[in-house]
Amino acid sequence: MIHVQNLTKVFKSHKKEPGIKGSITSLFKRTYTEYIAADSISFDIQEGELVGMLGSNGAGKTTTLKMLSGLLHPTRGHAEVMGYVPWKRDNEFRRNFSLVMGQRSQLWWDLPAADSYLLNKEMYSIASFDYASRLKYLSETLGIADKLTVQVRKLSLGERMKCELIGALLHYPKVVYLDEPTIGLDIVAQHALREFISDFNKNNATTIILTSHYMDDIKALCKRVLLIDQGKLIYDGELSGLTDSFSASKILRITFEENVEYQQLMILGTIIEHKDDYAIIQVAKEDLSACATHIFTNFQVRDITIEDIPVDEIIRMIFSGKTEI
Repeated sequence: MIHVQNLTKVFKSHKKEPGIKGSITSLFKRTYTEYIAADSISFDIQEGELVGMLGSNGAGKTTTLKMLSGLLHPTRGHAEVMGYVPWKRDNEFRRNFSLVMGQRSQLWWDLPAADSYLLNKEMYSIASFDYASRLKYLSETLGIADKLTVQVRKLSLGERMKCELIGALLHYPKVVYLDEPTIGLDIVAQHALREFISDFNKNNATTIILTSHYMDDIKALCKRVLLIDQGKLIYDGELSGLTDSFSASKILRITFEENVEYQQLMILGTIIEHKDDYAIIQVAKEDLSACATHIFTNFQVRDITIEDIPVDEIIRMIFSGKTEI
């Protein structure tokens, strides 16, 4: 459904010295700085997949989605969505995808959402019967049916985001890009949106790319993730596989039969937490066997568990510049 090969986008920005002198100089001689927002990104997504796209601010996620939507023309590389080249903006392509951006609105601010939906109905040539049944299903499923006739500016952030999602899905697109759809929402609204997105994906075999800074969104919805860092795709695979690819450690949680001194545990690894008869220790994978042997030989153990480093922590460390923990 989506094929991306060596997709690259380079932005040029004009550098101007402050003051009148800088303004006059820039009229005759301009200096530009290049910024690579997306750097030779390649991946394929099959029909019906729900894929998470992760990256820190400025990593290139939104730029990639804009190129796949045809809003930006790449500097080089190639992409096809549903068999179409996005930036050629064929009408049939535009009828079959949606882009939802959590920080941008497609609804008219001073009008009720229902009025914006009528405009979408005409733009996408949705039959009246289909329009009525889809609007009823979407609004009732999201619990927003009684808010469609209220001015958008009077809605809460959660209500407004649900209305945005309805507007993007009324024409039942084959491909949907969700860019930070739960940003700023409370826990209840986030949970409701996640459930809806999951059900819509399963019931309609809709291909979805989801970007989010909330790991709960990704863990709840996506088995596969694309990890982008400084414009480069550094990981493409199952979310659970991040642990094997980037983590060189395990976490030991140990409850002893009696109190154990902090100094006695220091040789085992990095002590994350210690309190009387309980400790959490980070241990290198290659030292795990020797560490376990030492523990059972020298201490009376009531309980012990071995865990992977949490995915949230792995991603945080990657984005902070550490490629392995």
